[in-house]
Amino acid sequence: MSHSAVEGRTPTPTDAAAVLMEESNKLAVRKQQHDSVTNNKGLDKLSNSERVVTSLVAGATAGAAAKTTIAPLDRTKINFQISESRYSAREALRFIINTYRSEGLLSLWRGNSATMARIIPYAAIQFTAHEQWKRVLGVDIDKNKTTPPFLRFLAGSLAGVTSQSLTYPLDLARARMAVTHKEKYRTLREVFVKIWLEEGPRTFYRGYLPTILGVIPYAGVSFFTYDSLKKKYMDYTGSTSKPGPIPSLAFGAIAGMLGQSSSYPLDIVRRRMQTSPMAGTQYKTILGTLRKIYRDEGIRGGFFKGLSMNWVKGPVAVGISFATYDSICDFLRRIVALCH
Repeated sequence: MSHSAVEGRTPTPTDAAAVLMEESNKLAVRKQQHDSVTNNKGLDKLSNSERVVTSLVAGATAGAAAKTTIAPLDRTKINFQISESRYSAREALRFIINTYRSEGLLSLWRGNSATMARIIPYAAIQFTAHEQWKRVLGVDIDKNKTTPPFLRFLAGSLAGVTSQSLTYPLDLARARMAVTHKEKYRTLREVFVKIWLEEGPRTFYRGYLPTILGVIPYAGVSFFTYDSLKKKYMDYTGSTSKPGPIPSLAFGAIAGMLGQSSSYPLDIVRRRMQTSPMAGTQYKTILGTLRKIYRDEGIRGGFFKGLSMNWVKGPVAVGISFATYDSICDFLRRIVALCH
């Protein structure tokens, strides 16, 4: 209730309490806005090189945390992606149990060393590239102007292409380790040596084209969705600070589900081409792989095999990744700003 509501009559204690409450809420909002502006002032003074370094560290940490969390599910998904056996939740659980019984608990994280060797530089490059592409394309530079949705999508896609191109051989090595017994490849170094000697250096980029075709919608949709949801949340709350861990996890989960669903068929093609020597079936071209999968397994059973597992692990991984990145990056930049 405002002052005008009680004008012309004697104010009661209830009226006074209502007025005090209203003024208190206004002061709280002003204080929150002032604190947000004050906290962000130092961050505006950071140089681009300082932003790059903090982004690299935060991205590497975020990628490692996310992938380690879902490594057993990742190995299970890859196993079904490269085989022609029918996928179901029961079969996936049976694979995890059989792997645990025959090879031990740590075997569920087999290939995770290759994953870490890839994901740490991959995530570091991807998050940093995304920030730099946004700067180049002018995304969210002027707070008073609305960024076209296509530019948000393009910044995410270019970030994905940049990081995937630079780390693709590590992705192939990780896939090989995930689908073979430890007698075949004991270490990441052994994977590279054997592939180089037995299959030639060109093998390191087998499946590269479907990977890039898949990462364009995946990274584009993921970053576009996360940034859009984050901006709407900040507009709704009137805050200039980034959302906390819980909203970031939720936004990342939604972004991960949409991103992975949009690119999943090409992910199947990529895995088949990467691991074809292990499976004894040759998948040499994208069209040839698409035709064979469609002919032998159909659309749902072939191109979307294991997608339901991706709806479990994908949102978890992407949610952890985005939330961890934002928290660590913001923390590091505040420390750097204090040192100025």
